[in-house]
Amino acid sequence: MTSDLTPRQKSVLEYIISFQQKHRMAPTVREICAHLGLSGPSGIHRILNVLRDKGYILAEPGKKRSWRFSKNVTGAGIPLIGTIAAGLPVEAIENLEGELAVSPALFGSTRCFGLRVNGDSMIDAHILDGDMAIIRPQQRVENGEIAAVMVQDLLPETTLKIVRRTRSALTLEPANPAYLPLVLKGPQRKQVVVLGKYVGLLRVV
Repeated sequence: MTSDLTPRQKSVLEYIISFQQKHRMAPTVREICAHLGLSGPSGIHRILNVLRDKGYILAEPGKKRSWRFSKNVTGAGIPLIGTIAAGLPVEAIENLEGELAVSPALFGSTRCFGLRVNGDSMIDAHILDGDMAIIRPQQRVENGEIAAVMVQDLLPETTLKIVRRTRSALTLEPANPAYLPLVLKGPQRKQVVVLGKYVGLLRVV
């Protein structure tokens, strides 16, 4: 979801959702302009019309606060629960660091959590160091999907990788040729615990 939006269009949509979560009403065009540091509303109106035409937001003619997200917005956002490695696996950090003021609905889900990416092994999947990886909790992913996984050993470890399965092995594959895949065979496969499927990211620029 939102892959068809430009960064500016997505930032407007995210602000509308976060404003609705906080205030339980839609923002005005003037408030959207102020958030983005714009002096005039003409550019915002173009973006709002694009978001409406693509089905992300709804508008009620004649109302001041008419531009709102097209789905129900509940909860306070997406919890940010720690750091995940996109390089060599690191010890899992599961403490709650804060909350991302974005609705899980933006990623097509009712429940997600965020993990801060540390490393560059997923750069060919456009996942960069410092990004907030958004994870939908689930215990299994399809072959070839990106997932947050823990590898149980002496210490629990967490990493973000492409999961590939064969009859004899489970492979955690990076999206960077500078890194080697982690191949687990036999009983080692049972040490891998899928935390959830990667469904998108937030990037601070």
